[in-house]
Amino acid sequence: MTEDATSSGLIVALIFIVIALIFAFKAINVIPQQTAWVIERLGKFHKILNPGLNFIIPFIDKVAYKHSLKEIPLDTPSQVCITRDNTQLTVDGILYFQVTDPKLASYGTSNYLVAITQLAQTTLRSVIGKMVLDETFEERDVINNQVVSAIDEAALNWGVKVLRYEIKDLTPPAVILQAMQRQITAEREKRAVIFESEGKKQEQINLANGAREAAIAKSEGEKQSEINIAEGKAQATIAIANATAQAIATIAKATEIEGGSTAVNLKVAEQYIEAFAKLAKTNNTLIVPNNLSDVSGMVGSVMKIIEGTKHK
Repeated sequence: MTEDATSSGLIVALIFIVIALIFAFKAINVIPQQTAWVIERLGKFHKILNPGLNFIIPFIDKVAYKHSLKEIPLDTPSQVCITRDNTQLTVDGILYFQVTDPKLASYGTSNYLVAITQLAQTTLRSVIGKMVLDETFEERDVINNQVVSAIDEAALNWGVKVLRYEIKDLTPPAVILQAMQRQITAEREKRAVIFESEGKKQEQINLANGAREAAIAKSEGEKQSEINIAEGKAQATIAIANATAQAIATIAKATEIEGGSTAVNLKVAEQYIEAFAKLAKTNNTLIVPNNLSDVSGMVGSVMKIIEGTKHK
């Protein structure tokens, strides 16, 4: 009897220990960083468990939702959009969002992932429908910003913050691609022709400028050459004049000494006769002085000077 009571007590104690362990296991919760758990108490929202060690009441409190607070990339399915000029485009994008309010993310919508995906697609079709084909390729940033703005406004009720939207691919039909390729080729050929003509134009301008600069340089050189020649002639004339002046001064001084005047007269007579002799030899014409007595008189004077010099 005593043994049966003891065994029953041990079993009850073991049961209580197991229940306590289960209770403790259920009551203690360690929440990871950047994670939020939504707790319901008897089916009603109770609180949000933040990262770290948390305690709940087992079997009364229940972890209803678990949300990651990290930035989440969401690939939106590709879809066909029609532009303002009735061109079909296959658009594929990716959406980046973050849960900011775990309570609204749990109860604001049945599935916020599906909600923001559908809203991103409908907004994208609306934005592209307002643009022509060329604008969709040139204004991707505008499309991305408009999609983010529209989704973010609606997602506030879902506890979600849309950070950005990026278009991954814009694919027009094959016919449009071929036409665009031909247009690009024609545009490149046009630019090549323009660049070639601009190059020829610049070449002609450079040649003209070079010829003008060469002509200016040549004229400047000729001008400087003429200036140098003129300056040389002027300096030569000055030098001759100085030499003549010095010679005259020397002769003037020589006439002042004894026999100087006689020597000068003799020299003049010799030069006169020599000059007349050279003048007579220049051609076959006989040159006769206007006054023959000048020659005889000059000769006589010369002879008298010579004889006078000998007597001295």
